Amino acid sequence: MRVYRGHLMHIGGSPELMQARDHLVSIPDGVLAVDDTGTIGFSGRYDRLPATYAEATVVDCRPGFLLPGFVDTHLHFPQTRCTDSYGGGQLLDWLQRCIFPAEAMLADAEYARAVAGDFCARRIAVGTTTAMVFGSAFPEAQDALFEESCRTGLRTVSGRGIQTVGPDAAAPLITTEDAAITLTDSEIRRWHGAGSGLAGVAVIPRFALSVTAATLHGLGELYDSVRGSGVYFHTHLSENAAEIDSVRSSFGVRDYLDTYDGRLTGGARSLLGRRSVFAHAVHCSQSELARLAETGSSVAHCPTSQLFLGSGTMPWRRTADAGVNIALGTDIAAGDEWLIPRVLNDCFKVHISEPAGQGLSITPAELLYTATVAGARALDMQDRVGNLDAGKEADFVVIAPDRQVMLPEVLARIDSEDTDRLLFTLLMSMREEAVGQVYVRGRLLTAD
Repeated sequence: MRVYRGHLMHIGGSPELMQARDHLVSIPDGVLAVDDTGTIGFSGRYDRLPATYAEATVVDCRPGFLLPGFVDTHLHFPQTRCTDSYGGGQLLDWLQRCIFPAEAMLADAEYARAVAGDFCARRIAVGTTTAMVFGSAFPEAQDALFEESCRTGLRTVSGRGIQTVGPDAAAPLITTEDAAITLTDSEIRRWHGAGSGLAGVAVIPRFALSVTAATLHGLGELYDSVRGSGVYFHTHLSENAAEIDSVRSSFGVRDYLDTYDGRLTGGARSLLGRRSVFAHAVHCSQSELARLAETGSSVAHCPTSQLFLGSGTMPWRRTADAGVNIALGTDIAAGDEWLIPRVLNDCFKVHISEPAGQGLSITPAELLYTATVAGARALDMQDRVGNLDAGKEADFVVIAPDRQVMLPEVLARIDSEDTDRLLFTLLMSMREEAVGQVYVRGRLLTAD
């Protein structure tokens, strides 16, 4: 058994977003006691550590902070080396000029293994212990991703990026509809639950314009057959105005979400549900938000990438008020920040400046909630991870302010009992160098 001593900060219990501030735990001299199964046995004040841990090894992380591992609910494995690619336009231009050609390179298995190594190393470096990962079109590349994730001990949910139609630039990524179903089914059988349960598989059509109604019908049938085993669904939704217009025109639907909700062909299955995560949702109608909430589906909010591609701003108040679970995504590579707190930094800034009287100052507790508890809820893992309550699996990050220039001095100006100010400054100021040790199930992760 090991005991980790430091400033403990997390959102305790299982609150909703609006209750996050009331559930914020901040214990300046706190402790996590982790047993030999990688489970948190005690979480609280150091001076109340039970006597059963008297002989445990103490890892003194002071003056560092003990935070839950960050949960990234939307990033692209085949775009690992594509950040800050200049496409000369918004989403559809950028995909054709920059992203489709780059993703096609993962057809080379050796190159794909190198990218998988980079991808997992970056996640460890920034403390992203759990992620919903948009995968490669190529089976060997996906094998490389899962193999490296399991080797390093990361929690990874991923699935091959499915495309059955598209422009010439996407031709190397496109399969037939039958192959799309067969390859996805094979990936589920091979990888779902691997790595002692750290790996999970998702059914992932790239977005509505990358598939046909027949493809979506087939994926719905496949997904309906595997829902009970915990398989996920993930895709993009309403990211860009031009994209939405094209979806409506191509499929003859009122709302973009209709394409995923079984409304295209007779007897089609809905792909919505509690393990369904939709990236962006920038321009959703009120009826779409209501339907997402009704089905327990989640949104992966990606403010950094929305800034980069000029997509607009997801309406925070309207989405939250509708009852939709809002998790956070870096959206590497349209997003160019791997560190979840840097995305929270953008999140705070874009929403305080929302137009039409919708601007709001998101509280520090709500920011932390979005990066941890909400992500775990989106991935249906809230019973295992997302906070540092006793009984949860020990996924946590040690933040060491003294590793970052001036961060100790900035934090020293704040009373440790002024929890809101302290957490806000920590999240907004933190850079990658402040991330010290990263643990999953109590195991220290390294990329080596």
